[in-house]
Amino acid sequence: MANKTLEDLFYETLKDIYYAERQIVKALPKMARGAQDEKLKQAFLTHREETEGQIDRLKQIFELIGKRAQGKTCDAIEGILSEGEEILEEFKGTAALDAGLLAAAQAVEHYEISRYGTLRAWAKQLGLKDVVTLLEETLAEETKTDETLTTLATTAVNSAAQKAA
Repeated sequence: MANKTLEDLFYETLKDIYYAERQIVKALPKMARGAQDEKLKQAFLTHREETEGQIDRLKQIFELIGKRAQGKTCDAIEGILSEGEEILEEFKGTAALDAGLLAAAQAVEHYEISRYGTLRAWAKQLGLKDVVTLLEETLAEETKTDETLTTLATTAVNSAAQKAA
């Protein structure tokens, strides 16, 4: 087996999150259509726009490291998005739907935050300053989205799901 390096690991993980972001950008409109709370719908649509920008940043990163932008199937995001689809089907028309969609969206955000944090640390280690800047921008967006979702959960969505019970 060839000697694998941190650069190789960085590239493989970059392909993973690139694939994930491209799947997420497809899933967000479905989640927005399924959401009943207007603020939650808007959060999903806003994050879709951000995700498109994140995909563009990932393309810049591939260019900066001299590699072709390509995805690698990410089983983790496939599973998380599949759970979101199940919630859409199983809780459709119920007061608990939004709470479930929000939880699924936060699972996505937490995955992304983990990946981008790791990639940022590796990029720092590898001395890729321009890449670090791009990753930090995306990491800040993902963290802000997670905070927005937490606020929606605690101020409206979870209590609405409970009251309808």
